[in-house]
Amino acid sequence: MKIPTYLKHKPVIISEDYENIDGRYEHNSDAKGLSLGLAQWNDRGKVDISAKVWRHTGGKWSRQSEELPIHRVIDLAILTCRSKLYLSESYQYENFYDKQNPVIDRVGLQGDAMTIKFCIENDMLDDDIKLFVETLSKDDELLGERFKVLSALLKQMGY
Repeated sequence: MKIPTYLKHKPVIISEDYENIDGRYEHNSDAKGLSLGLAQWNDRGKVDISAKVWRHTGGKWSRQSEELPIHRVIDLAILTCRSKLYLSESYQYENFYDKQNPVIDRVGLQGDAMTIKFCIENDMLDDDIKLFVETLSKDDELLGERFKVLSALLKQMGY
């Protein structure tokens, strides 16, 4: 399915047919494409790059399509990688995390830090973490393939 170019987000680099590789939803996903392009919220003379997940209901392009500033895409990758790293060693805790110290890490960015921590305000946190860890484990091969590709690309880029 072709990503639309007539909407406010202006795709520049695209990945069509994303539904064929969309994790556990492969071949049965409403996420039809990904794009990097000019953000829909651009003001005249001010241009931002954004990433977009294009969803299609089968009849029309969905309002649930998400557009993210490109730095947020990378921030999500950082959050995902750091969480996965923590949880790979979390078996040492009774409920997969240290209740006395729910902070996983503080990742320095832009002169401050992104605090990555467990949401202790969640009344169902202990149960939800078990489901989260179980799902990560079930998807390990799927995610591992993507982490390896990301790692190789970052190395090629000199990072």
